[in-house]
Amino acid sequence: MKEIYCDPTKRHDFVYLFDVTNGNPNGDPDAGNLPRVDPETMHGIVTDVCVKRKVRDYVAGVLQRPIFIQSETALNTLYYRALESARDDKGRSVGSPISLNLAEDQKLSSLLKREGFADWLEDLDIEGMEYDPAGNVLTYLGEAQNSRDFVKLLQGDESIEADLKAALGFLAASLADAARTVPKLKREARGIVKEEMVKRYYDIRMFGAVLTAGTNAGQVRGPMQLTFARSIDPIHPRDVSITRVAITKPSDLLRKQTEMGRKAIVPYGLYRLHGFYSPHLAGRRKEDGTWEGTVSESDLGDFWEALEKMFEFDRSAARGEMVARGLYVFTHDNEKGNAASHKLFDLISVKSCGDKPARSFDEYRSGISAPQAGRVESYPEVTLSWVVAEQAVAAAKAGE
Repeated sequence: MKEIYCDPTKRHDFVYLFDVTNGNPNGDPDAGNLPRVDPETMHGIVTDVCVKRKVRDYVAGVLQRPIFIQSETALNTLYYRALESARDDKGRSVGSPISLNLAEDQKLSSLLKREGFADWLEDLDIEGMEYDPAGNVLTYLGEAQNSRDFVKLLQGDESIEADLKAALGFLAASLADAARTVPKLKREARGIVKEEMVKRYYDIRMFGAVLTAGTNAGQVRGPMQLTFARSIDPIHPRDVSITRVAITKPSDLLRKQTEMGRKAIVPYGLYRLHGFYSPHLAGRRKEDGTWEGTVSESDLGDFWEALEKMFEFDRSAARGEMVARGLYVFTHDNEKGNAASHKLFDLISVKSCGDKPARSFDEYRSGISAPQAGRVESYPEVTLSWVVAEQAVAAAKAGE
C-alpha cells in the first residue's frame, strides 16, 4: 500500500525527535569536540549536516544507494564518471576531460625528473585540474583552451622560479595540444552532466549540491531541507576522565602503566528537528497533468526509513545510545501547501522537565502531545502520519 508521506508530488513538513544517553551526538571542533550547545541557554544543538551525514551513511551502507558526498572516492572522480556516461538526446557523448599521461611521453616524463616538479604537481589546487601521482596522469576539465590560458592557469598569481616557469610553459603547450582533440564542454553539456549526477546520486536528488568539482556544472537545490536540532531542555555536558593501558612511547613504560584521556558526553538529551520537503524542487507538473520529477516514491521511503533506523546502524561508543523517538509527517493535499509549516509544528508539543535535569525518555514520554494520525482537525486538507511515535498515548491509540 502506498503511504501518503512517500508521495513525491506532495509537500511534506515533519517533526523529528531523537535522544542521546551518555554520548556526544555532535561534537564542536571549536570547543575541543565537546557537545554543541547554545552558550546563552545551554540547549544542545545538532547541526543539519550531522543528521544528513547519518542519513547518507544509512542510505549508502544499508540500502546500497550511490551517494556523492563521501570519503572513499574524490568528488572530481565521481564527476568525471558522470561526464563519461552522460549523453544528449541523440545518444552522443557530451564531452570528456583532457588527460595527459606524463610517463608515456618522453618530453613530459623529463619534467617529472626536475627537482620539485612532481611535488608541485601533487600540491596543485586548480579548479578542474587533478594530478594522479600513482599513474602520473594529469586531468583537466575547464574553460582553458590555448597555451596562454593554460600558462595563466598554472602560474596563478604567485611568482615562480625561471626553471619551473619554463617547465610550466611546456606543460601548458602540451595541454593546449590535447585540448584541440577534446570538444569544449558547453553550457548545454554541463546541464546534461548535472542531470546525470542527479540521477546517479541519492544525496544530490534529496539535499542538493554545489557541483564545482571538475568544472562548474551549476547548483542543485535539494527538495529536502532540515533545520538544526535543538534539545527540549538545557543539557549538562560532562568531560569525563578516562585511562588506558596502552602506552604511547617505549620510554614511558619504565615510569607508568596507564595514560590519561578525556571523553565528552551528554548524560541525557531529547532533541527536536524540523524538516521540509518541497515538490517544486523535485519536479514539475506537465501540461497534461502528469508529474515529471527526479525524486521517486522510493527515494522518500528511503529517507523516512533512514530517520527511523539510522542510529541502529551508526552505533559508536562516542555517541552512546541514540534513539529515534518520534517522526511526525504533515502531508498537504496541495503542492503549494495548505497550511503554514510553523502552525503545523505547533501542534506537536513536548513538555519541558523544568529545572530538574532529565535522565531518560520516560520523563518526557507522557508530555508529548500530537494530533491523532489522519486528517488534521484544524487543517482538514493536511494529513498527519505517525511514522515513529513512542509517547505514552501511542499504544492506547493503536489499540482503539
